[in-house]
Amino acid sequence: MMKWLIVLTALVALSECLHRIPLIKGKTARQDLQEKGLWDKYRKLYPYNPMTKFQAGSESMTNDADLSYYGVISIGNPPQSFTVIFDTGSSNLWVPSVYCSSEACENHHKFNPQQSSTFKWGDRSLSIQYGTGSMTGYLASDTVEVGGISVANQVFGLSLSEAPFMASMAADGILGLAFQSLASDNVVPVFYNMISQNLVSQPLFSVYLSGNSEQGSEVLFGGIDNSYFTGSLTWIPLSSATYWQITMDSVTINGQTVACSGGCQAIIDTGTSLIVGPTNDINNINSWVGASTNQYGEAMVNCQSVQSMPDVTFTLGGHSFSVPSSAYVSQSSSGCSTGFGQGGYSQLWILGDVFIREYYVVFDIGNEQIGLAKNV
Repeated sequence: MMKWLIVLTALVALSECLHRIPLIKGKTARQDLQEKGLWDKYRKLYPYNPMTKFQAGSESMTNDADLSYYGVISIGNPPQSFTVIFDTGSSNLWVPSVYCSSEACENHHKFNPQQSSTFKWGDRSLSIQYGTGSMTGYLASDTVEVGGISVANQVFGLSLSEAPFMASMAADGILGLAFQSLASDNVVPVFYNMISQNLVSQPLFSVYLSGNSEQGSEVLFGGIDNSYFTGSLTWIPLSSATYWQITMDSVTINGQTVACSGGCQAIIDTGTSLIVGPTNDINNINSWVGASTNQYGEAMVNCQSVQSMPDVTFTLGGHSFSVPSSAYVSQSSSGCSTGFGQGGYSQLWILGDVFIREYYVVFDIGNEQIGLAKNV
């Protein structure tokens, strides 16, 4: 009996090291705009440009209309709750404030500094560029609670104005999980403070995105949950510790190289919904899988032929990671489209949620590497 108690105590202690944030798969901005009959107008005004986020000199978010994974955090004392996108492609935390009068702030939760006893204003303004406008505001600090972890004196942004497309997003704000070198105003990111304040047992976090259901997805701070994947983790060193950037060897279909010939750079990004690459490469992939591009640049396929479409294989660090058609094709009211998005002239690739739904990802900040394993 005593032995079992010791084992049980050890297991409880172990589970306490994992701080879990459930992610909700909510309605996307695209779905919201489609339901309101505004989608055609919107996408003409704001063409899909996921690479805006990764252009040098701007700490920018994306005008991605398909983001759907949100988690709840709280700020202040007593806590005020917000839904945020956990975004490994940016590094700042910001939420709307009661001082913001933009339409996007009207239909989201707003932080009220006067209601928090631990709040402190900073002395700097904050401006973050989007693909479709910007968010401007001020920096401040307060206690931020994430998955049972209370981070003291966390610097974050409070918006004063927000780009119009934010009004159609379910999330209130964004919590960036990339490196400090990328942060606007060199603000120390939330996860850095978790590490320096000894709030996590390991300097890493991991992400599991459930394939179909609205529930089951989560971010784990400070640990890895082996029950989410099969086999062992493959570790790939970062080629640049700004974004979570790695070297990609090639993209192949049926053994033929169809993109990234001779190697390229790829970013693992929870804050981008699609797999994005250089326009010529993406057009080639879409052609190989039998897609045709409509007037909006979306690659459409016949919904009846999805099962016979080939896997697309991404070789990273000498290891192959295949994505089947069931994962890269999505169905909406306008038909079936592929999850391969054009990134323009940029040679950078983004492996977004289409990829992460297939592979459990460990973001190891301590060793500057990424771990990947097949989702269960």
